[in-house]
Amino acid sequence: MIRKLFSSQLRINMFSGVVATVVNVVVLAIAYPVYLHFLGYEKYGVWLVLAVVLSFLQMGGNLGIEPAVTKLVAEEYGRNNMRGIQSYVAMAIAALIVSGTIGLVVILCFKTQIIHAFKLSSENATIASGLLPYIGLLCTYAFVTRALNATLAGLGRMDLTNYIQASSRVVILLVATMLLNSGRGIESLLIGNVASYFLIHIVTLIFIYRIVRVRFLRVSNWDNQRFRKLFQFGGGVFGSSVLGMLVGPFNKLMLSRYAGVETIPVYELAFRGATMFRSLFESAIRAIMPEISRLYGEGTAYARERVKSVNVKCMKMIGYLALPMYGMLILVAEPLLKLWLRNNFLESIPNAFRLMLVATFLSLVAVPAHYTIMGFGKVRYFVIAGIIGAGGNFVLVTAYYVLTEHVSVYSLGLCLIIIFLTSSIYIIQKARYLLAFSK
Repeated sequence: MIRKLFSSQLRINMFSGVVATVVNVVVLAIAYPVYLHFLGYEKYGVWLVLAVVLSFLQMGGNLGIEPAVTKLVAEEYGRNNMRGIQSYVAMAIAALIVSGTIGLVVILCFKTQIIHAFKLSSENATIASGLLPYIGLLCTYAFVTRALNATLAGLGRMDLTNYIQASSRVVILLVATMLLNSGRGIESLLIGNVASYFLIHIVTLIFIYRIVRVRFLRVSNWDNQRFRKLFQFGGGVFGSSVLGMLVGPFNKLMLSRYAGVETIPVYELAFRGATMFRSLFESAIRAIMPEISRLYGEGTAYARERVKSVNVKCMKMIGYLALPMYGMLILVAEPLLKLWLRNNFLESIPNAFRLMLVATFLSLVAVPAHYTIMGFGKVRYFVIAGIIGAGGNFVLVTAYYVLTEHVSVYSLGLCLIIIFLTSSIYIIQKARYLLAFSK
């Protein structure tokens, strides 16, 4: 009976991921034309530069704690150990506040050098420089809200986390649009993000307290063994995330310096659009990780067969559903983008989008293997995959620039296809090994 209820909740979690991603796609489809209408490609490119800095801070300061909280809270919740849950959550939030504060200090100390790296015009550099400190503060607050969101997911309610995150995207769009329409500039997007994180913070806390009472300010929350476990798992995820997230910021840096800041929105539109479409499937598959963690902990023959069955079903979903949808989207990319962007449409966007679709599909194929490995706790494989991806991207993009003295969105798309294919093959092979020899 318990397993039946759990399976039912798993289906709810998977379905919610798809619904939330559809909402995100709709918001994205509305947001880009709105932002481009009010800001134009150049000013919107400045915001994306700030978003790159935010990504770097989140990459460096998150420490892999968010997925670690989800996994470890799920394990403790399965054991009905409320004290363990409270300990993991409190220690995670404390660590993230410290790391976020360090990130803010780094921004304040190296603000000029950060702006100079993107080779912005004097006017755009002034705008970015004024907003950078607020980006640092936003990052610290984002850490806290994301840790709470990960806690709720670990408590088995990934459906709620998906819906809360989707609602926060709507808040960003609504707040930013109202402010842009009133005459404000790029800071409208910053304020919209602050409002969205505040929503996540309040609503997530309410749902957590309905399940378990977490008291954050108790000295007894500190546990050396749990602290090591939190950072051992988080460290592997962190290492792979650092390497993986270097790809996007590095590519945008290359475009900003050698192709112009106005090309960054083209890259962002193509890559983000393809990534959001990939998320339709990835967000559903992501829900298998807590279940695999529990099944792997059982160590029974039935549990191992159940994990294999989950993987097979996910791969069938990708083959029978995702592949045809990707093919159709590639065919209708140009008229669809013209209808979407209207006066902001550029001839360079459709082919860039097609390349990004191919790249993101190749990465999607490895998603079931990715969450299987994470459920088994073998995060060291992610570090190697990250080295393959980030290192390969750096070598390919740099080599292309050295040989041609030119960088374009198209060349970056081809590089992404190669590195996603290579890293996906590696992850799938490692997951097959674990499924064959796990005990």
